[in-house]
Amino acid sequence: MSGTGTDLIIVSAVCVYNNAGQLLTVRKSGTDKFMHPGGKPEPGETAAEAASRELLEEVGIAVAPNLLEPLGVWLAVAANEAATNIEATVFTAPGTWEAHPSAEIAEIRWLDLDAPLPPDLAPLLTDHVLPALTPPK
Repeated sequence: MSGTGTDLIIVSAVCVYNNAGQLLTVRKSGTDKFMHPGGKPEPGETAAEAASRELLEEVGIAVAPNLLEPLGVWLAVAANEAATNIEATVFTAPGTWEAHPSAEIAEIRWLDLDAPLPPDLAPLLTDHVLPALTPPK
């Protein structure tokens, strides 16, 4: 634990769409918030390499790191860890995809960006990524 009272976790995440234009969200086992597929980089991995690996491990989607398109880097409250912030580098995967849950993913859900948002989304998604993805109305 750091002495500041709030820990920081570095993560990479990926925005993935299906052919209906819906955004992929995942829920990890033992948690109740939906978020992007992604996770912590392993030693020596770039943010894009971590995002690519996690995407394949969690939902079976293979996208080379150099094909991921940077969306932004944000600091947000961690959805599943108390007194923890995340610094998230978020990418967009080109094209449209099908996904299936694997590894620690308990459930996947495709999010219709034109519909009201469900209440169980992670703060990174609602506070930072969705505003960056959707043009102001």
